This record gives sequence, structure tokens and C-alpha cells, in this order.
Amino acid sequence: MVLLAVLQAAQDGEAYGVTVHDELERRTKRRVARGAVYMTLDRLEKKGLLDSWLTEPLAERGGRARRCYSVTKPAVAALRDSRRVLAALWQGLKGLS
Repeated sequence: MVLLAVLQAAQDGEAYGVTVHDELERRTKRRVARGAVYMTLDRLEKKGLLDSWLTEPLAERGGRARRCYSVTKPAVAALRDSRRVLAALWQGLKGLS
């Protein structure tokens, strides 16, 4: 879900911790711990599924740089495979559509 949230956030601008968190909460309609999102982003980057970079500091007093994320080619392949497997699991189930 975090990889998909990064893709969604990137379509609307930059995908950084807050935008990914907000995207997850908005789409899942569930409360998401911000710390869990940051830990997951870090773990996915270490696995090679995300790339990250720091932006320039914000143009406000005390402005900080943001760590932005983008998905890698292996991440896209994993997402496609996950979607294929999930669709195969749903196939043939009756009465749950």
C-alpha cells in the first residue's frame, strides 16, 4: 500500500512522508501512524524499491529539506505481480463481488 501511495502522491506533486501518509489515510479511510509510514519508507528504500533525495530547504524561516521518494522499476514489477496474484485469488469466488 505504501508503494501505491508513493505513486499516487507523486502524481499530485512530490511524494514525501506527509503526502504519502495523507494519501494512505485518504484512500484507506483508516488512521495511519506517521512513524510507521516513515519506517516503511526507509525499509522499502533499503530493499531497493524506492529511491529518495532531499529537496532544497523550504523558503520560510527554519524551513527544512524534505526527503522525496520515487518507486523503482523492481517496485513497479512487484506491484504488477501483486495485482496479478490478488486477481487470481479472487477468480472463481462466488457471492463476494
